[in-house]
Amino acid sequence: MKSVLDTNFLIWIVLGSERLDEYRWLERDRPWGVSPVSFLELEFLGEAGKLEVRFPDFMDAVMRDPRFVVDEIPLLTLIRHSLELRWTKDPFDRLLAAHSAARRVPLCTADRLLLRHHAPLPREVR
Repeated sequence: MKSVLDTNFLIWIVLGSERLDEYRWLERDRPWGVSPVSFLELEFLGEAGKLEVRFPDFMDAVMRDPRFVVDEIPLLTLIRHSLELRWTKDPFDRLLAAHSAARRVPLCTADRLLLRHHAPLPREVR
């Protein structure tokens, strides 16, 4: 696993979004790491009416897709790393950033706050 995807990237890849055209470097990072935190965030977005996702179908599809590696990191490890990330109050951003920090891999994100405080861009994009 060379990186962890944030939830938006996971959605864009699964849905084949044109937004990925801006991130051609992403193909080199396969297989992409997926945090279980993203599955919980997707459920919350669905419950809030912001996204239509069918569980467990979506999660099962990601887990069967060879482009992804679902990284079952220990919860205690996530919590320990997230305690240091006081720059965000979004629990999902905090846990995803903690996941990438714990695994010492970049977090692939387009979120400006995450990019500013946590996620380094790939060398070719800097």
